[in-house]
Amino acid sequence: MKSFQTLLEGLRLPVLASPMFLVSNPALVIGQCTSGIIGSFPALNARPQEELAVWLQRIADALEADRAAGGHPAPYAVNLVIRANNERFEADLDTCVAHRVPIVITSLGDPARVVERVHGYGGMVLHDVTSARHARRALAGGADGLILVCAGAGGHAGALSPFALVSEVRRFFKGPLVLGGAISEGRSILAAQTLGADLAYIGTRFIATEESAAIEGYKAMLVRSTASDIVYTPHFSGIPANYLKPSIVNAGLDPENLPVVDNAAVRGAGDRQKRWKDIWGAGQGVGGIDDIPPVAELVDRLEAEYRAACKDVANRLFDGEHAQEVPQ
Repeated sequence: MKSFQTLLEGLRLPVLASPMFLVSNPALVIGQCTSGIIGSFPALNARPQEELAVWLQRIADALEADRAAGGHPAPYAVNLVIRANNERFEADLDTCVAHRVPIVITSLGDPARVVERVHGYGGMVLHDVTSARHARRALAGGADGLILVCAGAGGHAGALSPFALVSEVRRFFKGPLVLGGAISEGRSILAAQTLGADLAYIGTRFIATEESAAIEGYKAMLVRSTASDIVYTPHFSGIPANYLKPSIVNAGLDPENLPVVDNAAVRGAGDRQKRWKDIWGAGQGVGGIDDIPPVAELVDRLEAEYRAACKDVANRLFDGEHAQEVPQ
């Protein structure tokens, strides 16, 4: 695996597209990587488990074809859930190692076992965290970098402001840092860098693209929604997460008065729990979504917004003196 700095220099934009349960698929990942940003998907999206090898080969073949045609595809990542009730963990890890997945994103456990295997072929491990305590534990387990999932992120998210968490983590960790939480436009990517992150973690915005596996109703709801339509609750998975209120209403529930549940029991239920497939996750950045473009078009737009933001900041800070020095 290339060094992290070399990886950054090879990206079109400093973006890691986050792995989204039941949404991220090979078409989405390929579109992201060939557009110059890191694409990713959860291993659990490939079903049955044997399908994971098929997905990985499809992605690898597509990126190699793009490279042979003169493209410069970014590497891809696979998310592994480590917690005990993931019965597929060992098989998924073996498959990722066999295919030498460039970047493995670990969640909900000690990454040490994954780090040992992935480092064996030169891969990189990034670990999802929502607090400085979790960050220290991940680093103790050997993680190469951290993904700070802050308030406002789609799906399972923390409750801390990115201003607080990035600042706290940067006091003891100078390595690769990815920041997530309501990032849906180019200016927000620059803001993540300004706070001290190396990469922006973008999920919700990519749900509303042509390539994503989300159903049309889900995509349309994202276009109609704003930040006020997001509810943060542990009700559906046992772990606090952000969901679209209208999808909760459509399921016959009151998002303001969800029944009290035993969160530990929900977390331990695994595949036996009700899947709530029509309760849709989303982050607070939904207010910036007003269309459903192809991934390539969206990345073009993000890049244009990012470059414009760089110039705008230079003009504001230096009265235009160094505006010509910003990334082109």
